[in-house]
Parts: sequence; structure tokens; C-alpha cells
Amino acid sequence: MSSTHLHLLCGKIASGKSTLAKHLVAEHSALLISEDHWLSRLYPDEIRSVTDYLDRARRIRAVLGPLVIDLLRTGVTVILDFPANTVADRSWLLSLARTAGVHHTLHYLEQDDATCRTRLHARNAHGEHDFAATDAEFELITRHFQAPAVGEGLDIVVHGQEGLA
Repeated sequence: MSSTHLHLLCGKIASGKSTLAKHLVAEHSALLISEDHWLSRLYPDEIRSVTDYLDRARRIRAVLGPLVIDLLRTGVTVILDFPANTVADRSWLLSLARTAGVHHTLHYLEQDDATCRTRLHARNAHGEHDFAATDAEFELITRHFQAPAVGEGLDIVVHGQEGLA
């Protein structure tokens, strides 16, 4: 395996994934690819439900997956700001690192729901994010969240509440 690295992010909505991604970019002189950025530019005003999101995200992953593999194979360290919030998501993301033959790290931002909701409300009020989720959407999406497990074959680094606001 090369020294090139794929960094993955796992955490509930507003847990600090995008904030951590920016820090990782600076720390590793890496390329950031953000699912929210691509979704908001390619499908403005088209994502009105979780079903819409899943359909558009599937399309983006079909295009960006091979690109990420190519970037990794050429020696570019990538920070992939895509939600690694289910076993299936993490399996796909891990397959990118394995196909490219590079190391990976899954950064798990372990935050409670109350902290995430508070951050979500602040983020929505400031309009700093590509998408503004409602409390109902937070609840719906959080119901599907699965914390990463050791048996998934991931190199996991857990980040607590410190320094991610």
C-alpha cells in the first residue's frame, strides 16, 4: 500500500463532518470531495425528500467513485465528505480504498442528538451549508444511522465533542 490515504467521515447530521473535513484537507494537503457540494450544484431544488436524495446520491457515486479511485491511484490523498452512516455506505467507501490499493481512515464523529440539533439550528440560521435539514428530516435520517463496528474492516478514529463546533 502507498502513503496515499482515503479519509472517510461518519456522523449524524451537523455532527461536524464538514468542519473536520476542512481540517483534514489542511493537515494532509489533500483534495476534498463533498457530496453536498455536488448535489447542490447538479440538482438544485430537486431534492425534496429522502427518496430524492438517495436517487441523486446514487447517481453522483456512480460518477465520482471511479474518479476517486483514479485520484488515489495517482497519489492524491482524498478527503471524501460523503456520509458513511450505514453499513452499506461504509462498504462502498471502503471498496474505493481497497480497489485503489491505499490506506483509509474512517473518522467517526460521536455526537449526541441534542448537540447535533443545536448545531443544525445554528447552521440553518446562518445559511452556511448547502442543505438545511428540518427537525423532521433530522429525525428520519438519524433513525437510519448506524455507528461503525470493528467487524466492518475499517480503520476507525473516534472524535468526541471536543473541537468540532
